Amino acid sequence: MTEYGRGPGSEPWHPEDPLYGDGGWEGQQAQNGHQPAYGGQPQHYPQEPQQPGYGDWGQGQAQQYDQRQYDEQQYPQQYQQSYDPHQYQQQDAQQGHQAQQGQQGHPGEQSHQQAYQEGGWDGTGTHAHVPYAADPGDPYGQQPAAYGAEQPDFYGTPDAYPPPEPPARRRSEPEPETRAEEQRPDWDPGPDQGEHAFFAGGGADDEDDGEPEGRDRRGKGSKGKKRRNGCACLVVVLVFGGGIGGVGYFGYQFYQNRYGAAPDYAGDGLSQTVSVEVPKGAGGAEIGRRLKEAGVVKSVDAFVSAFTSNPDGDQIQAGAYILKKEMSAASAVEMMLDPKSQANVMVTPGQRNIQVYKAIDAKLGLSAGTTRGVAEKDFKTFGLPSWANNDSEIKDPLEGFLHPGTYPAAKGMKPASVLKEMVQRANEAYGKFDLQAKAEALGLENPLQVVTVASLVQAEGKTDEDFRKMAEVVYNRLKPTNTETNQLLQFDSTFNYLKNESNIHISESEINSNQDPYNTYTQKGLPPGPIGNPGANALAATMNPTSDGWIYFVATDGENKTEFAKTYAQFQQLKQKFNESAGN
Repeated sequence: MTEYGRGPGSEPWHPEDPLYGDGGWEGQQAQNGHQPAYGGQPQHYPQEPQQPGYGDWGQGQAQQYDQRQYDEQQYPQQYQQSYDPHQYQQQDAQQGHQAQQGQQGHPGEQSHQQAYQEGGWDGTGTHAHVPYAADPGDPYGQQPAAYGAEQPDFYGTPDAYPPPEPPARRRSEPEPETRAEEQRPDWDPGPDQGEHAFFAGGGADDEDDGEPEGRDRRGKGSKGKKRRNGCACLVVVLVFGGGIGGVGYFGYQFYQNRYGAAPDYAGDGLSQTVSVEVPKGAGGAEIGRRLKEAGVVKSVDAFVSAFTSNPDGDQIQAGAYILKKEMSAASAVEMMLDPKSQANVMVTPGQRNIQVYKAIDAKLGLSAGTTRGVAEKDFKTFGLPSWANNDSEIKDPLEGFLHPGTYPAAKGMKPASVLKEMVQRANEAYGKFDLQAKAEALGLENPLQVVTVASLVQAEGKTDEDFRKMAEVVYNRLKPTNTETNQLLQFDSTFNYLKNESNIHISESEINSNQDPYNTYTQKGLPPGPIGNPGANALAATMNPTSDGWIYFVATDGENKTEFAKTYAQFQQLKQKFNESAGN
């Protein structure tokens, strides 16, 4: 390994000299046993063979160096007057032997090690101005010429070794076929000098392109660089083109979403129909989403626009609708407003279950009795409250629990799903009240009897004004102190329920001969269970009856007008009035 020292003279090299030192080489100590002799006299040393393949001079810039010309400029008289080549050859041979011993670490030759300059170089990357012995392996050492004489320029020949590099930058000797390439310093851009690094590539990319490291950059390496240049330009074009295209796309989407018309079908739709269920409380956006999922409309926005534009759009109620596929939004709104498109089952206040079952069969396209059979078989799975169906004499466990309202019922749906929703809504309605506490306050046994009274109030009352009076009639007749009817309700509605009829003209013989638990003419107290599905008003009146002493009532016009009486005599007058209106 070559060591480097300092040149002769009392003044050091100026740091701005381009040949001065190396930024990464400054301040480094010589190898063990060697110290640079700063400010010492010219020394003689053996020239070791230079390492091949190093072309970087300290500051990363390659300079063509003419040793002879530089020496003459700096020390013209010193070397012209005192230099004897024959004398120095002998001294070089002797001192080279001493220097070699000093490198091996002999303590007795410490003075030679201190005066021994780093490899015959002056610490600035230039030759020390001293003679040196010839080295058979060094082409520079085979030309013993005076510094003032003409010397061959080995750095200018193709076979020349490059100037030495600092130790930190040295690399292993390359393969023979790649050595010529490594003679070029790393800083040299080659034939593409001045080209931007982004297009020229380099660094790790050059090592990854599959070519040997020492490949001639003016040969195949140039072709690879040109290919990289083209790829880089293509990447730039794609990036900028993609950015412009993305901005344009999102700009168009923004304009369409804000100002453009929403996607929509045209016309009244296809012949194919589907059923769509609209839940209770759904708005235009929710309805539009369901219609889009069913393939009826093309977009939610189109339906919302048509829904809000139609003055009757807010009249679309919860339920099921039979609609066509791929309809325009406006046509869909119009069709949903047409009662013919609605596929719903409506439970009206006071309606009996048997009537609801028939309606469900019709809407679902099922044979008669199908829904009733499902109700009788699976009623325990529909979510009835624990206090329901507490009497073995109940004819229908679901009676009073198919809450009045509108329910989707289209072909393809199951009867059980329709019934479950009705029971769920009844639970919600009854759950708003503490029916157990109400039952105790009203002298009833359990919440089911509260619902049963409400069904009687709903069946016998004609108007909301009648409901509270009718509730008082029930409670007064159930009292043990009742001597007018002896705790008999005597309601035609209960007899009609067990007969599945709606007849107001019932003979006394028919009534008196029937001992069914639902016949309140022959059986005291309430029937086993509700006789219909009461509405909210009837239920409210049941829990808040009047206290006027009403105990009798008669539908004097036979249909809509109900009059009440407190005594039996008043009742007879009302009965006569009824007979006259009926033509009896």
